[in-house]
Amino acid sequence: MAVIHLTKDNFKEEVLESNVPVLVDFWATWCGPCQMVGPVVEEIAGEVTDAKICKVDVDANPELARDYRVMSIPTLMVFKNGEAVKREVGAKPKAEILDMLR
Repeated sequence: MAVIHLTKDNFKEEVLESNVPVLVDFWATWCGPCQMVGPVVEEIAGEVTDAKICKVDVDANPELARDYRVMSIPTLMVFKNGEAVKREVGAKPKAEILDMLR
């Protein structure tokens, strides 16, 4: 499945109302560590079938970053049943990101 790009218009439907776990990558184009994590997130999206993989550009969607108290990027969050259940800040290896979804 492809990465879903989130905005304030589709966040509720794609994340909060999802019946599967959702990994959300809060990132920005100018962020070096985000550029390192980006391809890993894309790779995971192509492999994982029991979760949604999403990205939020914090520059284009500052209200989402504010609502979820994203102070540093990249911030990776996992949502289950509409609730944020896990949060990691900084670049993480693929194995750690996959562990977040379990």
